[in-house]
Amino acid sequence: MNPDTAPPSWPFTTVLVANRGEIAVRVLRTLQALGLRGAVVFHAADRGTAAVRMADVAIEISGPTPVAAYLDGAQIIAAAQSCGAGAIHPGYGFLSENRGFCAAVEAAGLRFIGPTPEQIDLMGDKVRARNFVQQAGFPVAPSAIEDDDPATFVERSRAVGAPLLIKPSAGGGGKGMRIVRDLGQLEAEIERARSEGSRYFGDGRLYCERYIEQPRHIEVQVLGDGQGNVVHVFERECSVQRRFQKIVEETPSPALTPALRARICDTAAGIARAIGYRNAGTVEFIFAPDGTFYFLEMNTRLQVEHPVTEAITGIDLVRQQLRIAAGETLGFTQADITASGHAIEFRIYAEDAARGYTPTTGPILKLQPPQGEGVRWDSGVLQGGDVTSAFDPMIAKLIVHGATREQAIARGDAALRDTVLLGCKTNTAFLRRLIAHPAFVAGDVHTGFLDAHPEIAAEPALADDTIHALLAVASLSTRPLRDAADAIPDLHAAIGAWRN
Repeated sequence: MNPDTAPPSWPFTTVLVANRGEIAVRVLRTLQALGLRGAVVFHAADRGTAAVRMADVAIEISGPTPVAAYLDGAQIIAAAQSCGAGAIHPGYGFLSENRGFCAAVEAAGLRFIGPTPEQIDLMGDKVRARNFVQQAGFPVAPSAIEDDDPATFVERSRAVGAPLLIKPSAGGGGKGMRIVRDLGQLEAEIERARSEGSRYFGDGRLYCERYIEQPRHIEVQVLGDGQGNVVHVFERECSVQRRFQKIVEETPSPALTPALRARICDTAAGIARAIGYRNAGTVEFIFAPDGTFYFLEMNTRLQVEHPVTEAITGIDLVRQQLRIAAGETLGFTQADITASGHAIEFRIYAEDAARGYTPTTGPILKLQPPQGEGVRWDSGVLQGGDVTSAFDPMIAKLIVHGATREQAIARGDAALRDTVLLGCKTNTAFLRRLIAHPAFVAGDVHTGFLDAHPEIAAEPALADDTIHALLAVASLSTRPLRDAADAIPDLHAAIGAWRN
């Protein structure tokens, strides 16, 4: 069995990637391997980036802001039509889970490399998704849903009991979520969550569910061909997070026994099967310390952390997305999918962990990705480019694979140490401290791990002799130092290199 077999002929020869950065590069790489033509759209802020240079065709789009350009579905569809694209790959983020965009793509006679508009709509509304999953017989956490009876929402939420997690019905990515441990603060926190939901999603509807203390966040990769065939491609542990956003993901999860792994993966496949799912998706669960788990949400797209699944299975998930979009059946069964070893992904952010994970900006003066056995570097930035505040601060992903978790951690530490990215501060040194922490080494993590161990984010103090040495290094910079201000990036880069 070769799950990466291409169809004998493609119904499209050009695919437009409606995205940017590392995911655009990632999709283009598979398109090139398949002999397909890859096109991208780009805002002027991304001119000269890796994706634009790599694509066979690059079409400039515009908008009042760079993000707005990538959210302009009509402009993107027009770009696809102008270059003869027969399909659009949305990547993740932006329009990847937008029902209207998916429907418009299909109405334009193009193929959307993802699920159907109806599946996006169902799973995109957290309340509808939860109700569907519960009615299908799968586990959900005790909860109160505002839509059921807005007048009694506060009372019903209080009856669920503390601790509570308040969520926007149309939310995602941790936006608008509030944890309530003191029910005396319930009404105030509901109003805060409602305000955030309205601001981020244009929808202030809420629901509350029982909050599991020290939960793990475990998700399962699924593939469905829309023709009745659904498989899971094992789980990913995504518990190490800051502000409800993932930083480190790994597979297999150190928390799961073989029996638990089978249960949670079969549950995910069952949910996908219940909706006749088409393309790649991820079913996410909250996993309690006692081994119980509840449905959290379904992401109807490719996930940022998909490379760890590829590393342990050898399956190119983007290739599978393309095959399914081409009308092919999966061509393999659950029994055909096997896993080998352990993989970890590190999200490389331009941010200062010691200052509350504040995003940073600056020129990329020097970029030298790590190399070596079991090391993969996915990035959309190039040396000579700039890290700006226009987009999310994630600038690269480092993926390592080893025969065991211990070997994967060791390879991760070495690869993070060998990563050179000078000019703006990144979180590579923070990530090294994280994976060296005894609790992480033991696999004892949960979604509040970083809050429980604030010492990981704190940077070690520099000794005076080290500072003097770094000043000497900065003074030897090849960049002309016209004044003291001009020296600051060089000094910062030297300090960053030393800390790594």
